[in-house]
Amino acid sequence: MLLDLIYVALFAVAFPLWDYLVYWPAFQRQLQVDPAGARKRLWTAASIWPWVLVAIGAALWMANGRSWASFGFSVPHGWRLWTSLALLLLVVAYYVYATAAVARSADARASVLRNETLTIVMPHTRAELHRWNGVALTAGFCEEFLYRGYFIWVFAPWLGWWGAAALSVAFFATGHAYQGWKGVLHTGIVGALFALVVATFDSLWPAIALHAAVDLGSGAIAWLALREEQAAQVEAAP
Repeated sequence: MLLDLIYVALFAVAFPLWDYLVYWPAFQRQLQVDPAGARKRLWTAASIWPWVLVAIGAALWMANGRSWASFGFSVPHGWRLWTSLALLLLVVAYYVYATAAVARSADARASVLRNETLTIVMPHTRAELHRWNGVALTAGFCEEFLYRGYFIWVFAPWLGWWGAAALSVAFFATGHAYQGWKGVLHTGIVGALFALVVATFDSLWPAIALHAAVDLGSGAIAWLALREEQAAQVEAAP
């Protein structure tokens, strides 16, 4: 259990602190001279390090001979399966509708551009969108593995499942402190919803699928809004 606590401290405390104190300031400095290069570097790190952390956790889990079903990697059955599929389809339908609205409406695109953090970390070009999709799929699996899987499992014996889930949401939200307090609040709400999904369906898979769908949809919406700004910048360049 000591190694489990050290592992949780690594991904829930040490890495977020590194991101906030070192990596994010470095990203912002590079952004001033090479925005596209800064985003590429950021997404490369976001596509590699979460898998490294998951690999460490998986190795630790298997070394102790634990069941993956007890971790949350069980497929829902009966009403849980069909309800989770319906929920996923509903989320996908929402993002299809939202992307269509952003594509049609200048006002909708302008509302997306009001989020300053969004405009610097989200995809501006089609090539960036493809890279972002890899980040989205990584986040969908890895963040659920880490926060709704390992974190809750470690603390549930002391806090109960719901207490551990609440604590995981708090750490998940503060891990996005580089986005400002609005980003922390938004991330906390989303994390709480994913925890509720895990509790309802007794499985990580629906939360993984929903998390990936949300990030993929958000990337598409941002790209539709930001590509015009990118094109204008290219035309204005000498």
